[in-house]
Amino acid sequence: MSEPIHLAEVRALEPEGLGTFESFYAAESQTLFRRLWLVTGNRAEAEEIMQEAFLKLWERWDRMVSVDDPVAYLYRTAMNVFRRRYRRAALALRRTIGRAPEHDGFADVDDQDVVRRILASLAPRQRAALVLTELLGFSAEEAGRTLGVQASTIRSLSSAARASARRGSEAHDA
Repeated sequence: MSEPIHLAEVRALEPEGLGTFESFYAAESQTLFRRLWLVTGNRAEAEEIMQEAFLKLWERWDRMVSVDDPVAYLYRTAMNVFRRRYRRAALALRRTIGRAPEHDGFADVDDQDVVRRILASLAPRQRAALVLTELLGFSAEEAGRTLGVQASTIRSLSSAARASARRGSEAHDA
């Protein structure tokens, strides 16, 4: 078991010009938390990701003097933590689904019907962007070239389509 770290040891690790880790945490934690909450949609998950990102930054705090933008480094670290957790959860879900005891044909038909209805409710450009990026696995750039628009337009259309699809799915479940 490791010994606790004393404040004097922390102060000895302070990179010049950055101040203390505590002051950096105080300045950035609330903003990072709110942004992660928007990304995850879950308060507890946002808190865990924020804590893990700050912990990784604290472990490297003595080297932060060589980092051009510590705030950007913190956000990049937080997004890497989020992506790793998301991939791990997706893999666990795939493994769980892969072990499903039996195939339910009725549920498949019902799901296909719901997907058809939701896709039909989308604007044509949103539907095209969503199908290309989510169902066919195109990158935003590839989908943009296919549809003759910018990648940023594809990302915007896909995002709006996902939001609309979520609302449609929630309405169907109600």
